[in-house]
Amino acid sequence: MNTPNGPDTERNRSASRESKTTLGSTVRDVLETVIPAVLLALLISHFVAQGTHVYGQSMEPNLHTDQRVIIEKVSYRLHAPRRGDVVVIDVDFSDIPLIKRVIGLPGETVEIRDGQVLIDGKPLQEPYLSHVFQPDYGPTLVPPGYIFAMGDNRGQSSDSRAHGPFPVSSIIGRAWLSYWPLQDVGLVK
Repeated sequence: MNTPNGPDTERNRSASRESKTTLGSTVRDVLETVIPAVLLALLISHFVAQGTHVYGQSMEPNLHTDQRVIIEKVSYRLHAPRRGDVVVIDVDFSDIPLIKRVIGLPGETVEIRDGQVLIDGKPLQEPYLSHVFQPDYGPTLVPPGYIFAMGDNRGQSSDSRAHGPFPVSSIIGRAWLSYWPLQDVGLVK
């Protein structure tokens, strides 16, 4: 027969201590794994790369609505944006960042004449475009610390032609890799 202080009671206390120890150990293990993983994900998203959606038709045929791309955020800490880069820009006039192509760099004059983009009076080669009608525009001088950016689908793009040059500081990053839908997986060009 077992008494209140007998072997069964001692086993129950021991099992209870082990259960608490196991629960505490499990919680500690989860916290030691989850917290660093969440912090790492936040750091990567803030400083290195993040995913985004393409909204609208302004970058067709190269990027289209609902396509998903990864924005890399490191290269513009090492060098200035380059002509032809596809960038994601945070703008005041829209809740959704814009995705546009860098056309003009600081100190350059951008103009569209007879359907041709001119940089400092010289025709810009744009192999990423199919033939597009472009109404005359400019000339516009791109100030220091700014870029002139346009969508590839020039007839459907709200860009520097409507809003002026964008500050380089408003660039979130460079659209680097398309990852969805699967048939569009690849580097953004």
